[in-house]
Amino acid sequence: MNRFDFTPYRRSTVGFDRLFDLLEKQARNSGGDNYPPFNIERRDEDEYRITLAVAGFRAQDLDITAQQNLLVVQGRKRDEQPGGDMLHVGIANRGFERRFELADYVRVANADLADGLLAIDLVREVPEAMKPKKIAIGGQKTLEVVKDDSESDEDAANAA
Repeated sequence: MNRFDFTPYRRSTVGFDRLFDLLEKQARNSGGDNYPPFNIERRDEDEYRITLAVAGFRAQDLDITAQQNLLVVQGRKRDEQPGGDMLHVGIANRGFERRFELADYVRVANADLADGLLAIDLVREVPEAMKPKKIAIGGQKTLEVVKDDSESDEDAANAA
């Protein structure tokens, strides 16, 4: 059994319940279907790309739905019959649904289908209110370097 116990981590963390639930859900569902194959690429600090191999699908056969923290890619296969008798069928002729859990503030920026590959670009945009800020303790101003008055008096006397 490939079950990882997150109990020790749950005891020492606060507010990460959703993360642990996602990891446990993914572990339960990972033994399923691997169609279509995909890559996930980190292109920049806040930019990602998911590439799915969807050979045989046209743009109108694919649906991409972005919800809060969930990206769903569905493919509907056409019911076209070939002109001749098939001797071997090795190309998958079936529909699919692939789900990707997205982090907070990740949105779909673009999707493109070329050469049998569906590329979906994702961007993480954290709102200004959620970005880290420096907090002054007690509302005090930052300390500045104070110059010695006796040095400035000597410099003024030497200049005269």
